[in-house]
Amino acid sequence: MPSLLVGTRKGLFVLSSDDERRNWEVSGPLLKGWEVFHAVPDPRDGSVYAATNSFVYGATVHRSEDRGETWTRAEELGVPEDTGLTLEKTWHVRPGREGEDGRVWLGGAPGVLFRSDDFGRTWETVRSLVGHESREKWNPGAGGMCCHSIQLDPDDASRMYVAISAAGTFRTEDGGETWEPANSGVAADFFPDNPFPEVGQCVHKLLVHPARPERLWQQNHCGVYRSDDHGRNWERLEGNGLPSGFGFPIMLDSSDPDTAFVIPEEGAENRVTPDSRLGVYRTRDGGRSWDLLDGGLPTPAWVAVLRESSSYDDGGVYFGTQSGSVFASADGGETWVEAATHLPPILSVEAADWQ
Repeated sequence: MPSLLVGTRKGLFVLSSDDERRNWEVSGPLLKGWEVFHAVPDPRDGSVYAATNSFVYGATVHRSEDRGETWTRAEELGVPEDTGLTLEKTWHVRPGREGEDGRVWLGGAPGVLFRSDDFGRTWETVRSLVGHESREKWNPGAGGMCCHSIQLDPDDASRMYVAISAAGTFRTEDGGETWEPANSGVAADFFPDNPFPEVGQCVHKLLVHPARPERLWQQNHCGVYRSDDHGRNWERLEGNGLPSGFGFPIMLDSSDPDTAFVIPEEGAENRVTPDSRLGVYRTRDGGRSWDLLDGGLPTPAWVAVLRESSSYDDGGVYFGTQSGSVFASADGGETWVEAATHLPPILSVEAADWQ
């Protein structure tokens, strides 16, 4: 059953449909009273993890083994005092690979990464990244210095990536023992005296293509990019059909590495969709050209979509808006249906097997 885990400012909702992906049922909210920045299923055992935040209880992680009926919460999650840092928010949670029993990764602010080896009961700070030699050059973006977009290479158990706003993309080839900036060719236009620094880029969303893991895509504060060499070099892709290079979400086609979807916004100073319309732009040629897809989407519309608020699976692409709507397409973005409306502001959308 195609399902979506939708994190909002007021808890977690579950959307379920049949294979047609046209009629959706909404259930929830789960985790009432919590801001759910990201929720993701664990395909290894069917559990669900949620990066959750509360003005009362602070930043933490919840785990459910029974489809959200009950939850356990990480009670002791924080950054060691000797780092001089204090955990502000949890942003993104990523289960480990098949065979890595108990392994879970968690990103948070201010630019911190955690690892758990016991299914999220306890967490260890990844000091090699938190104490990276370039850290003094990192700066918070508008949403804080968030560590997000944790991506695992499906072919190499030692390689993974994280993105930090605004520090850039970092890659490890040794399971997190060391980290290398992976920002060559990515602009930081807000640094006019040094627009291509080693670190300092504001990555909004980073994805590894599951069928071609050397290919990475990113939506950045300063453009849309593609890499074909594990992030060692990047090519900027807008100016060929996109109304703006600024945006937050990016979606892929799991069977076609040349296909990607973005939802541009006017820019950093006016974060709404351009031209008074909600439009998804698709490339089928690796970013050389982009086409507007707006069949079934509302017009006029001044909409914002956050970095975690999009997802895809083998049969569809999905995104949610800060105004509380979720849209789904089962035909590669050609047509869209409004799967849910009037939800609280949507922070994340993740495709899930909720059977």
